[in-house]
Amino acid sequence: MAQAKQAVQEFWEAGSCGEAYAESAEFTQQIAEQAAARYQLEPYLPLFADFAIGQGKDVLEIGVGMGADHAQWAKAAPTSLTGVDLTARAIEWTTKRLQTLGLTSTLQQADAENLPFEADAFDLVYSWGVLHHSPNTGQAFKEVHRVLRPGGVAKIMVYHTWSLTGFMLWARYALLAGKPFTSMATIYAQYLESPHTKAYTKRQVTQLLRAAGFTDIQVRIQLNHGDLLQGHVGQRHQGRLLFVAKRLWPRWLFKTLTPFFGLYLLVDAKK
Repeated sequence: MAQAKQAVQEFWEAGSCGEAYAESAEFTQQIAEQAAARYQLEPYLPLFADFAIGQGKDVLEIGVGMGADHAQWAKAAPTSLTGVDLTARAIEWTTKRLQTLGLTSTLQQADAENLPFEADAFDLVYSWGVLHHSPNTGQAFKEVHRVLRPGGVAKIMVYHTWSLTGFMLWARYALLAGKPFTSMATIYAQYLESPHTKAYTKRQVTQLLRAAGFTDIQVRIQLNHGDLLQGHVGQRHQGRLLFVAKRLWPRWLFKTLTPFFGLYLLVDAKK
């Protein structure tokens, strides 16, 4: 388990998610570019997060990344804002972003499976696309539940097994490689982002959340830009085949016919 976590940490220390969109030489322009690309490609993110609900609350974000969402939580005027990430790189990005924007938060490097906070410390815990990278996602969910106060809310995005992204990766690395019996778990673990990445069905993620102690759980599926081959589709994938596919991909058709085969599971859970 420790070796798996180290592999995950090393992967994200090499480049935080979204750095491909920060192309300018000047930092202020970099963070503006990254935030603009993030919310253009994922317009459902602000709707799901509903940053305004952080006002007057003690808020924790697990996995701050480059800090675009963390800045939005800071602008919502929470009573307190705390952010953690497994990597020093992400903490550096987010610290500099907040300083540049004149915003404040308590930031520290920490492990989602062993959060350095007392029980019942937060009103809201937010984590976008992070906990499926942790080797023991179930334990991370238990930690989210532990640090939430009774009545507190968790807003979490994790990956969905039966997604267009997953099917594309299976076609590329299993079917075309002559290994059609390769499991989807193996596909996600070996070919999507950091090593050991996981994906879940709605039933599986609901079971994990219930085991963590949550009872009021809502989960919905969301097509994302990876499913639709828009923007940079991950830090590991490029080449002529992807270039051609992005040109020919029938996005309108997938949006109409396959809304339940999105990569994202959007979770609202109350303690």
